[in-house]
Amino acid sequence: MGLWRGIFLLVAFMIIGRGEGQLVENFYGSSCPNVESIVSQAVSTKFSQTFTTIPATLRLFFHDCFVEGCDASIMIASPNSDAEKDAQDNLSLAGDGFDTVIKAKQAVEQSCPGIVSCADILAIAARDVVVLGGGPSFNVELGRRDGLISQASRVAGNLPDPTFHLNELNTMFAEHNLSQNDMIALSGAHTLGFSHCSRFANRLYSFSSSSLVDPSLNSDYAKQLEAACPQNVDPSIAIDMDPVTPRTFDNVYYQNLVSGKGLFTSDQVLYTDPASQSTVVDFANSPGDFNGAFITAMRKLGRVGVKTGNNGEIRRDCTAFNS
Repeated sequence: MGLWRGIFLLVAFMIIGRGEGQLVENFYGSSCPNVESIVSQAVSTKFSQTFTTIPATLRLFFHDCFVEGCDASIMIASPNSDAEKDAQDNLSLAGDGFDTVIKAKQAVEQSCPGIVSCADILAIAARDVVVLGGGPSFNVELGRRDGLISQASRVAGNLPDPTFHLNELNTMFAEHNLSQNDMIALSGAHTLGFSHCSRFANRLYSFSSSSLVDPSLNSDYAKQLEAACPQNVDPSIAIDMDPVTPRTFDNVYYQNLVSGKGLFTSDQVLYTDPASQSTVVDFANSPGDFNGAFITAMRKLGRVGVKTGNNGEIRRDCTAFNS
């Protein structure tokens, strides 16, 4: 029995050691008990200055977790412009998201110096902006440490592309232990924020040899997009991801998909593919089902590739490794 018990404990330890299950909601209960209220205040202050705080912070969390795991590697600033944030796929991340985390970290450091990781602050802030946008609140698991690697060269191929179809989306999310249901729920973050025209121009002007405009696009919506994004448009022009309620975290994103008003191919395919259509219809009809699935998916996303224990570090400055 002793041998089998030893093997069981070893296997259990190995499973826990992969980065799942080590986070706890009250990680800073004794070391920094007010961390969540401090972060919340900093996020609210930033939000009062610009709405972009909400989509920018949420997107920053997603981009961080999908490359190296949820370890704030996205926050590192390199004098050589070769850090993760400098990769082509990350150049469109709005500065307000970075600033939100930096301001929150500075506030936390005043109360609890050297205790709370930037990775945890980003995770808390991502939850806080969902709430500020009118979305559901949820408990955030904590205990992440900050990563020691941040390289632009490690980003390509690790973030979903707007041209992806269902199988490509599922494959990429499954690599992070996220199911199709999780992927569809996390896509609902596109209820907020904006995109530059270049990210979907192919759906308006060069979709295929038989149809310049993507036939899955609602025709009236396509005309609106063509008016807002003419060919050779100023590359800085941005369009709301959700044309109906762009400043509210809600399930209207899914109602838009049912109406053919998904901005990216990777949005609209969630409805046009029979394998995912029923979930989109469910989320479109039930805010409760969407919110519940979103909470589950966000908590699972927050466990991706985390560093705990003696791995990583607690950065003093979110934009620089400790020297």
